[in-house]
Amino acid sequence: MRIRSLLAVAGTAVALTLPAVSPASAADPAVLTTANGDLAVGDEVVASLADGTAATFYSSATGTSGVSCASSNFSATVTDNPTAPGTATESLTAQTFTNCTSNVLGVLGVTSITVNNLPYTAAVSSGGAITVSAPAGSNIRTTVVLRTLLGSVSCVYEGPSLNGTTSNTDNSIAFTNQPFTKLSGSSLCFANAYFTAKYAPVTSGGAAVTVN
Repeated sequence: MRIRSLLAVAGTAVALTLPAVSPASAADPAVLTTANGDLAVGDEVVASLADGTAATFYSSATGTSGVSCASSNFSATVTDNPTAPGTATESLTAQTFTNCTSNVLGVLGVTSITVNNLPYTAAVSSGGAITVSAPAGSNIRTTVVLRTLLGSVSCVYEGPSLNGTTSNTDNSIAFTNQPFTKLSGSSLCFANAYFTAKYAPVTSGGAAVTVN
């Protein structure tokens, strides 16, 4: 009986000193979540421009000459969403720009802006950074078609990646002065294009997306 009592006491002491296996680990959030829970692989993420903002392609990082679009949208599909902290990935399958104007001398208007080489990969880190990159062997490419006095002009711009930031304050993604260089086009196409846009709120299934 004495031995049995001592063993019971020893067992209790060991149980008290062993680190608890917390069931909360199973409840730790993923990098991308909404009020409905963690996003799953295959979930769609969408966003439009933040109210009162425009997507711009300006000829310099400090100027205001170029193209401005009042509407822009993107759609992406979650491809990986690990437990935070970490990096989630998405496949950017569509991005559109409409209601665009230009203040470039000799340009009468903007016919279209097309994002080429889709899909792109978007990597979203727990620290709030987002990097958008093209498939191996290609670049992020955008074709801008302008109406001019001499007819239609196509301006093609390329860049290796887009680097932006996310914010949980307004569930946004913002890109500021991301540089592109002219791949082809007439002299009416500016030599460089700097892309700026803020998308908010970013949602999935109608709920705002939070980055953890």
